[in-house]
Amino acid sequence: MAKKITSVPNFWGGETYYDEHGNKIGSSEPGFFGGSVIRDEHGNRVGTSEPGFFGGQIFRDEHGNRVGRSDPGFFGGSVIRDKNGRKIGRSDPGFFGGSVTRLDDEDEDDDY
Repeated sequence: MAKKITSVPNFWGGETYYDEHGNKIGSSEPGFFGGSVIRDEHGNRVGTSEPGFFGGQIFRDEHGNRVGRSDPGFFGGSVIRDKNGRKIGRSDPGFFGGSVTRLDDEDEDDDY
């Protein structure tokens, strides 16, 4: 079963993240030197994202360890990968802004 995360632009120029049940699970805000600071549902800093060299984003945990990345998808959106480069999901623009991300428990469909 895939996990669905919806992001909605927030007042501070970042995004607020919600799970498939509408529960807030985190947020992001623009970082001082680019990229974003990622926070959990309680506002605690849990990581960062920064622009990748060839587009997309590189994700790091609170200790600076690389934990994943997103790459531009061939037909738009982004492919989400773990730290080893294995595809774990996909993110696409939302209908009213923001994005919809689906994280797979297993590779069901490898066409993106």
